[in-house]
Amino acid sequence: MAESSQKGRQIRRKSLDFPPDMSSSGGPLSEELQCSVCLEVFTDPVTTPCGHNFCKTCLNKCWNDSETCSCPYCKETLNQRPDLKINTTLREISDRYKQKSPDGGAVVACDLCEDRTAVKSCLVCQSSYCETHLQPHLKEAALKKHMLMDPVSNLEDYICQTHQRPLELFCRDDQTCVCLECVVTDHKTHNTVPLEMESKEKKAQLMKTQRDMQKMIQDINKEIEDIKHSAEARRRASTEVLELMEEQDSERMSALEQEISELESRNTELEQLSHTEDHLHLIQIHSSLSSFRNTRSRSEISWKTHETLKRALIKLKESIDEKLEQTASEELKWMQQYAVDVTLDPDKGHSDLKLSDDGKQVRFRDILPNYSSKPQRFDRNLFVLGREGFSSGRFYFEVLVKEKTDWTLGVARESTDRNKEITVSPRTGCWTVALINGNDYRACNDPPVSLSLRVTPQRVGVFVDHEEGLVCFYEVETSCHIYSFTGESFHDTLYPFFSPGPNPCGKNSAPLIITPVD
Repeated sequence: MAESSQKGRQIRRKSLDFPPDMSSSGGPLSEELQCSVCLEVFTDPVTTPCGHNFCKTCLNKCWNDSETCSCPYCKETLNQRPDLKINTTLREISDRYKQKSPDGGAVVACDLCEDRTAVKSCLVCQSSYCETHLQPHLKEAALKKHMLMDPVSNLEDYICQTHQRPLELFCRDDQTCVCLECVVTDHKTHNTVPLEMESKEKKAQLMKTQRDMQKMIQDINKEIEDIKHSAEARRRASTEVLELMEEQDSERMSALEQEISELESRNTELEQLSHTEDHLHLIQIHSSLSSFRNTRSRSEISWKTHETLKRALIKLKESIDEKLEQTASEELKWMQQYAVDVTLDPDKGHSDLKLSDDGKQVRFRDILPNYSSKPQRFDRNLFVLGREGFSSGRFYFEVLVKEKTDWTLGVARESTDRNKEITVSPRTGCWTVALINGNDYRACNDPPVSLSLRVTPQRVGVFVDHEEGLVCFYEVETSCHIYSFTGESFHDTLYPFFSPGPNPCGKNSAPLIITPVD
């Protein structure tokens, strides 16, 4: 089957909202949508006075490398370097063509018929289907379980070459895509998550990068405007000085325009990628697109550039912080819809802990009670659990930690050992974050992770997704993300977990308070 599928997946170039021969390398594509410099479909196309079209980056590079400005196609020499503007109509056509033909201009054909275009590819069957031949996958119970995706011609890239199974997961330890069989063999102890989850995180990072690029473009355009305006103030200077300064300005503007062109080109790539549902492809090329650098060489940077870069970096940091806060706020609002009413269980807490009558507060007890021992109690640790446990789905609750110097919050398995002293960690069935000695924030992982927080937590939100193996912690007042446990396996019921910590010399007397979720 594999061999026939490979034959069926041979790239056949067909029409899709374009003339029949438009995708042929020697046909109209070369003349209408192909840059004669890079030989690719146009990116930010511009038109020369002689009427020929090129990618803006390609044309600027040709002119920067030459003493004269001439058309790379017809060689006509221009008297002066023109101010290039994007041909918006041609750009829209080129972008539509790229979206219709994501794998380089080749439209994927149905593997079961000769003249129809595929609308989906199946990772299990390793074949692509048109609307008619896709119907069994939409109706038959056994085929409904197969993994469908937007059509691609290189289906073998989405299949594990070792086990011949779909690449469904991402190993964060090895930074590679794996199949389900890989998880139980070579990656058994690794942190693996679904491709969709990893793709979502990568896409969020790319969107931040895109925003940063747009800000950088604005800053560079502002610098270009400053250069143009400064020319007005120099008109009274001597001819010799004026010529020298104009020459420097010309070099600076050329370098700045080149950088803008490259940033705009990369920004276009990110914009197209932000709409893709091809999770594996996005993850694979993320690293090459998520970072960008200032491309100006030292010879091209003037005395003013250092201050400009300093301003740009400050604005860039502010933009990143703003975007992070916005993203975290949106995530937190989504989690809050799963809020549950949590009440502390006095039968599941250490006898040195004092609970309020309504079961919403817990603190260290200064005067010890005469409590009888119960099997549900924690005998050696100052811990207490909530009354209600959760064996599936999602749940969320918030706890006020203000004015405390020690606390621990999170969730714990029902089977956590309560008869001996334990160190909280996923290994002992606890997923928590903690404050120790007033300034030591840490995630109680294996091993513990020291946390560097931008703000001091006042109210902590705890979110759990049982099926996804996810436990997230947020500072509610500022919507700042604190820490997340991911890819965990919860084999039994989870209970909200609290520890107000000891109260040495009365410094940690404030209670932990379970608060309503707004």
